[in-house]
Amino acid sequence: MTELDEIDRKLIHALGRDARQSASALGKRFGLSQPATWRRIKRLEEAGVIAGKRLRLSAEKLGFGVTVFLGIKLATKGRVSLEDFERAVSAIPEVQTVEHVLGLYDYRLRVVARDLPDFERVLRRRIMTLPGAGEVEANVLLSEERMPGPL
Repeated sequence: MTELDEIDRKLIHALGRDARQSASALGKRFGLSQPATWRRIKRLEEAGVIAGKRLRLSAEKLGFGVTVFLGIKLATKGRVSLEDFERAVSAIPEVQTVEHVLGLYDYRLRVVARDLPDFERVLRRRIMTLPGAGEVEANVLLSEERMPGPL
């Protein structure tokens, strides 16, 4: 675990809200020079605390009005490798995340679709035909709120 001071935490929190902020702007905000801020950010990146910067797209604005979380239980454990399932499911463009989890299901997927009929098509033609796909539970996302987390 990397030791973080209060300024590191403030930088991480600020960058988590908007990763486009410049080192100069962040430095002014937290009482640091631009080079000192840049060095801190670079140190956090090299330590792996900051693992990258992402572009967040609006699925709804891009025409994907439905988000569904799927729990998938593999039907034939041991007969289909996890890698084969993961490779196949990752090739489906509507699948945004693939998470291997413990519990009732083996995998949790985040799937976007234009509408419910489009989701049904993706489910029937792509997801249910995956190697080893067995029991599936779907939960339609009604709303989402992003929380800042512990930092």
